[in-house]
Amino acid sequence: MARLFDHIDLRVTSLDVAAPFYRELLPHLGFSEQVEIAGWLQFESPGEGDVPTAFFGVAEDPNHIPNASRIAFWSESKERVDELAALIHRIGGLDIEGPGYESPGYYAVYFDDPAGNPLEICHRSKRFNAR
Repeated sequence: MARLFDHIDLRVTSLDVAAPFYRELLPHLGFSEQVEIAGWLQFESPGEGDVPTAFFGVAEDPNHIPNASRIAFWSESKERVDELAALIHRIGGLDIEGPGYESPGYYAVYFDDPAGNPLEICHRSKRFNAR
């Protein structure tokens, strides 16, 4: 199946404040190739040649107001969620909840970035509609 998402385009109130957080976090989530674009902090997932890959971009908007929308990143295991939760604590994540089980088969850590945008890293061991 083809990729379902192309990119995330996230706003923060201050790129100077948010950039150190995202420079540390994004490579741990698989966005390991930084792309230099004026006014943006952008990381792409690895790829070959000119084939487009998923990317995560962060741009400054001094008028940005965080809302309840949440971006959730996939983790391959519960143990990896635990490792990333420790990283989130170390790099300045805010309002950290977890990690822990939200329900059987759904393990996550919830946190906000330095601009207050809600994020999550989760591991799901089964589909929601599994019978």
